[in-house]
Amino acid sequence: MNKKIYFFLCPTFAQITIVGLITFILRKNGYVCGYDSILGIILIVAAGISSALWGCVFQIRYNGKNIKTILKDFFHFKADFKSYMLVVIFIILDFSDILFGGSLQITKGYTILFLFVKSIAFGGIEEIGWRYTFQPYIEKRLPYSAAAVATFIFWGVWHFLFFYIDDSISDVQIFPFLSGLLTNCFMLSAIYNYKNNLWLCVLAHSLVNTFSQVVIGGNIYIGLFVKLIIIFLSILLSRRSRAETNSDLRR
Repeated sequence: MNKKIYFFLCPTFAQITIVGLITFILRKNGYVCGYDSILGIILIVAAGISSALWGCVFQIRYNGKNIKTILKDFFHFKADFKSYMLVVIFIILDFSDILFGGSLQITKGYTILFLFVKSIAFGGIEEIGWRYTFQPYIEKRLPYSAAAVATFIFWGVWHFLFFYIDDSISDVQIFPFLSGLLTNCFMLSAIYNYKNNLWLCVLAHSLVNTFSQVVIGGNIYIGLFVKLIIIFLSILLSRRSRAETNSDLRR
């Protein structure tokens, strides 16, 4: 792995680890941390923006971009119909196990919209760091699948640190979470590789986070089978996208 990428990884993990240590000390001294206090929310935000913040710094330093360009890429809504349909197909597949013993728990009509907006701020923003910065960079040096697994490892460690800070770590079901995270690493990177569109990744990530909060139950075996299908399709799509890119470069 090239030393440049450590300029993203090291400060990202330093920031979230320092916030984690502060959270630990405060809890030991009787302070309430998490979403139930203003102090807790400040710590959650400080931890949650770490990958996005240092992804921006990396883009500015090594790719010659500025904040305006990054924001433009983040909210680049203009994409063709096929691109949006790709996101829809992946999301439908990802939650298709709900058709076998699952259900949607929505109490009010605006719940989905609220959760979606929240998921952009607490989830979608991570894409600046992981799909927009980290994985494309290491894909230049590793095969696609290896790059996706590497992203999964670092992104997974980052998540567990974050779960400690937002006080949800005791609620995390390890295997379902890790299998879902691995699947998302392949799915989101394939979506990004398809058109190099950051917004589509933000959209897909936010939809995954949104539906994860309202979907209950589902067949675990069908869910695992579908995840394998998503990974397989992601590999095929990324190989095709890379082949088309290489073909365009040779012209």
